[in-house]
Amino acid sequence: MHHWVKASSSDFTGTPPQPRSGHTAVNVGKSMVVVFGGLVDKKFLNDIIVYDIENKLWFEPECTGSVSEGKVGPTPRAFHVAITIDCHMFIFGGRSGGKRLGDFWVLDTDIWQWSELTSFGDLPTPRDFSAAAAIGNQKIVLCGGWDGKKWLSDVYVMDTMSLEWMELSVSGSLPPPRCGHTATMVEKRLLVFGGRGGGGPIMGDLWALKGLIDEERETPGWTQLKLPGQAPSARCGHTVTSGGHYLLLFGGHGTGGWLSRYDVYYNDTIILDRVTAQWKRLPISNDEPPPPRAYHTMTSIGARHLLIGGFDGKSTFGDLWWLVPEDDPIAKRSSVPQLGNPPETKESEGELDTQERGQEGSTIAELQKKMGISVSSRLRLQIPEESEDQEFVELGTRLIEGDLVNQSSIVQMAALALRQHRKESTPETLQLKELSSLLRDYQRLISRKYTAQSNLTSADFGKKTFTFYHIKNSSELRMDDISKLLEEYKTLLI
Repeated sequence: MHHWVKASSSDFTGTPPQPRSGHTAVNVGKSMVVVFGGLVDKKFLNDIIVYDIENKLWFEPECTGSVSEGKVGPTPRAFHVAITIDCHMFIFGGRSGGKRLGDFWVLDTDIWQWSELTSFGDLPTPRDFSAAAAIGNQKIVLCGGWDGKKWLSDVYVMDTMSLEWMELSVSGSLPPPRCGHTATMVEKRLLVFGGRGGGGPIMGDLWALKGLIDEERETPGWTQLKLPGQAPSARCGHTVTSGGHYLLLFGGHGTGGWLSRYDVYYNDTIILDRVTAQWKRLPISNDEPPPPRAYHTMTSIGARHLLIGGFDGKSTFGDLWWLVPEDDPIAKRSSVPQLGNPPETKESEGELDTQERGQEGSTIAELQKKMGISVSSRLRLQIPEESEDQEFVELGTRLIEGDLVNQSSIVQMAALALRQHRKESTPETLQLKELSSLLRDYQRLISRKYTAQSNLTSADFGKKTFTFYHIKNSSELRMDDISKLLEEYKTLLI
């Protein structure tokens, strides 16, 4: 079991990074995390913020070295790549305004000195939203991205000693061109997941590239991996972080399936178990998770993971969150729900606006106990009545215009009309923007139907399975969950 805990001022000293997205945050050994660049309010950044792990201190070093546009260091940018090898942080590409960048920089974190590198060989074209990883302690592999005109599928290997780039000639089938994906070295293979592809579709495929280790003398080649388990939904702008025997995927954004004009931002946490080669949902306590987001960073600090910033389609985040195992000293610290940054899609609109209603606490807790759901004593699922659920009433009222009598009957008639409408709906006709309202009504009906029976036993309840009762936010749902949610909802209307 893991816990999300919002970072507090007691966790460190100094000034943490300002709000940003599209930045990078990389580990330098086990001593520090270095944050560079990003974007906030259309302003591109080139600052360096460092977290000293041992001293729990944020600081901004005074850097020297190469100059660009009259200032030390690279030009401001976002959606670049950053890779560390020993004490050196390498920066390539990104975007500044509407311009894609193709410059190559290194920061020596021992002396905080920037150097712009003049490399040679097969130079990558300027690009943003690319992905890169270190190969051992000398080389960097770079793949894909967006050059402003087309999505890319090329692969380059750069030797940091000779500063020579080489475009990798790959035989066989190739992954579709993409940007906003992740690239992670796992032993001898590069794993690439997700991204936005040519023409705009967002992907959820996983590919492995061999032939990157010289000693193996393998012919470079891609293999698409179709692993069992609860695979992540298609997304881009997510992060994949190494966590020992597993890879941890968090966040990102996708499209709303049949309503492709809607972006859906995620805050789910999924692991790829390297031992069993399976996707799994990371067990998370019922504490409030971070709001959904993309283009954030996640870095490993011992057994903890640190989440910094991101973007939800409307707001840029400046919050920091810890993901910690249950034996961590801060695991039981209550996280304060985020109220100010709803996703642009409005999928979670109203979910955090309901006031705490103590008189219902015991019945909801009783139901959750019967369902075997772990519940924080400080944070319980809040389910408003129909009359308090403004979105629910508005959706239902649209179906009964002209038949209104008085305020009390409006709510009753709206509820009947909307539930009948949903009873006749299919996953294909259900609008994505209705999901928050549907999820709340599903939870409301479960709570009302099963807690009203005072003599209900756990065995009686066990005959029914309600998969999504514990979900706090509709953005946690995957697209393939919707049909099952609607199916279970309809059983409650019988």
